[in-house]
Amino acid sequence: MSHARGSASARPLRKAKIRGSPLLAAGVLAVALLTGCGEANEAPAGAARQTAEMAVRLRALADSADPLLDEQLNTARLRYFTSLPPSADPAEMLVRVASAARELLNAGLTQPALEQLIFLDQTLEGVPEEPFPGFRREIEELIGVAFLRLGAELVCPSSRPRAGTVAEIGQRFPCWPAVPAAAPVLVSDSARAALAAARGWHLSLLALRPDDLRARWILNLAAITQGVWPDSVPPEYRLDGAALGGPGDLPRFEDVARRAGLDAVSLSGGAIVDDLNGDGLPDVMTSSRGLLHQLRYFESNGAGRFVDRTEAAGLEGLLGGLNLVHTDYDNDGDADVLVLRGGWLVQAYPNSLLRNEGGIFTDVTREAGLYSEHPTQTGAWADFDGDGWLDLFIGNESRDSLTHRSELYRNRGDGTFEEVASEVGLDVAAFVKGVTWGDYDDDGRPDLYLSILHAPNRLYRNLGPDAAGGWGFEDVTERAGVGAPLASFPTWFWDFDNDGRLDIYVAGYAAQTADLVREMTGQSHSAELPRLYRNLGDGTFADVTAAQGLDRIMYAMGSNFGDLDGDGWLDFLVGTGDPDLRQLMPNRMFRNLGDGFVEVTGAGGFGRLDKGHGVSFVDIDNDGDTDVHMELGGANEGDLSPNALYENPGFDHRWIALTLEGDRANRPGIGARITVTVEGPDGLRRIHRSAGTGGSFGSNPLRQEIGLGRATRIESVEIRWPGSGTVDRLTDLALDRAYRIREGTGTAEPLERPRIRLGGV
Repeated sequence: MSHARGSASARPLRKAKIRGSPLLAAGVLAVALLTGCGEANEAPAGAARQTAEMAVRLRALADSADPLLDEQLNTARLRYFTSLPPSADPAEMLVRVASAARELLNAGLTQPALEQLIFLDQTLEGVPEEPFPGFRREIEELIGVAFLRLGAELVCPSSRPRAGTVAEIGQRFPCWPAVPAAAPVLVSDSARAALAAARGWHLSLLALRPDDLRARWILNLAAITQGVWPDSVPPEYRLDGAALGGPGDLPRFEDVARRAGLDAVSLSGGAIVDDLNGDGLPDVMTSSRGLLHQLRYFESNGAGRFVDRTEAAGLEGLLGGLNLVHTDYDNDGDADVLVLRGGWLVQAYPNSLLRNEGGIFTDVTREAGLYSEHPTQTGAWADFDGDGWLDLFIGNESRDSLTHRSELYRNRGDGTFEEVASEVGLDVAAFVKGVTWGDYDDDGRPDLYLSILHAPNRLYRNLGPDAAGGWGFEDVTERAGVGAPLASFPTWFWDFDNDGRLDIYVAGYAAQTADLVREMTGQSHSAELPRLYRNLGDGTFADVTAAQGLDRIMYAMGSNFGDLDGDGWLDFLVGTGDPDLRQLMPNRMFRNLGDGFVEVTGAGGFGRLDKGHGVSFVDIDNDGDTDVHMELGGANEGDLSPNALYENPGFDHRWIALTLEGDRANRPGIGARITVTVEGPDGLRRIHRSAGTGGSFGSNPLRQEIGLGRATRIESVEIRWPGSGTVDRLTDLALDRAYRIREGTGTAEPLERPRIRLGGV
């Protein structure tokens, strides 16, 4: 086996801060003094130049994108189809007209798309043979979806603010209710008419094809959106409320994004919620996959609202990005950001590494040695060689005849990286959709799990250094038994059963709306189910998906996990869907009861039909319970959605929040194993966590927020630091407090966490 050059022992253990020159620091300080406390600084000229160079490249790539290769460049594709010269072949002309109508719909031009589709449907009445089997049925389905979307667009209040709208495009977007409906919906006459037309259209389809499950599903959705479900749906087509939202109980979480200033409208993208400017309050960064869509940064004002500081933070011109992940790669105490681009696309794009200087960001991708152009949307940080500096694995997408090998960037500790994937045995050429690091065998070294679409997933065990100091990995997938499912997307390591060993969750990604209806009605289906693998402690895993109640369709994209109710057991949320506008599936929340999971989508109010992407579990208002931020939106240009912020109504549970500060270990303590031992009504209990930002599509804060259930006392907090092997054991910590713990000190510094009321109400 080949290994990376160099030895961990030959590299620095104590870390100097990489913050630029003293002149740069002085310049930042001067601006801070001029602008005043709490005002955003301006990016230094050098930083602005580096960011501008990336902005120029991103704009050039967007301008050169081929609409025939990128299926989501709908407006450009519409121009192409309508510019073609007429064809003498009637069948070809029908297909061309249908293609143009579909692009109108995908571009968000719903009314003209509907008119075109109805005209096409009427034309087909006189055509003896359709251009290809299923052509007319597809047109009928698109008409039904167009009626539904038109009604949902008209449900939106015209005065609704659009914080951080992706562009001044003037398009409406659907206002989807949570599924199932919790209360009647007030709609205008025009919305009522469109939604009634959607119901009537699907009833007529069901009269022709009573077994049309997609028509049955959208019939129910139209009634829910109009606020007339279930009574307006005939009993033979009605879906049960418990089947729609799950049987579990949970207080309802209110979406407060609008009043908090976080209802930014976007397409699919990533999200980070963390303290990005160092003032103790969580801020928000979001991306949108649109090639000309601006990265957005929303800073907490401390009074319950978030202010768009994108330009002041130096981010202007940084476009696109299907996912965001963050960490402190340079060990200076600031949370840096990685923007991942090009996922699902044929054209290759560069990622961006954004170095954070107290809320001002600089694109240092080239300077750091991370510049390359591949399609990706997944990457993860870990200190694989234990030298105290975080390394980066990026999973690229190889498909068809296009090979894009994944990359492992080893952190040199001076602000730069070297690519060593092939040298350490990680030469991966596959359609990688999810990446996660975790020490599953408890040997002190992070191992790597890859979720791969249309091929077995892979688990790579970290072998550590050889006699020469080089590092290597071996593929142990077959031995561990974790290769399924063959169509998968997001994934993560976590300790779902609190036994101190890291388990694996990986979501399936192959389903249709008809499969969802079959699941709801107790029928068999062909959708790819997720896998929950329980770590047996001997290098192998057991598939406990069904035993834990998770053999459910999770057509998952964005997703993450956290302790929603503060009981010490980890819950999770999956965002669902794909680019097809007919694929409307509610996002799904699952609550961990300790002896299995139960779906709480309906009770908690999480079942929005918007396509779900970056998810963050975070105590965003510093009140001790876990809220959920969710970046929403589809891939097509018109599939826009406002992002969501679900405020936790509160549970009678205790908590502790830990900010880790490594010394010999990496500064944010990524990979640290935390054990909190508490005393409660049932005696002593251990709660286990692995420090990180959660799953592979969404980024939780670096601060570790740990629910303690009904604890009455904290007996101890133990931290095993990654790489260094240092163990800190602390006692006499108080419940419901935040602390900073520095590696090797054995002490905890209390932190003040200013509470805020979201919306400033």
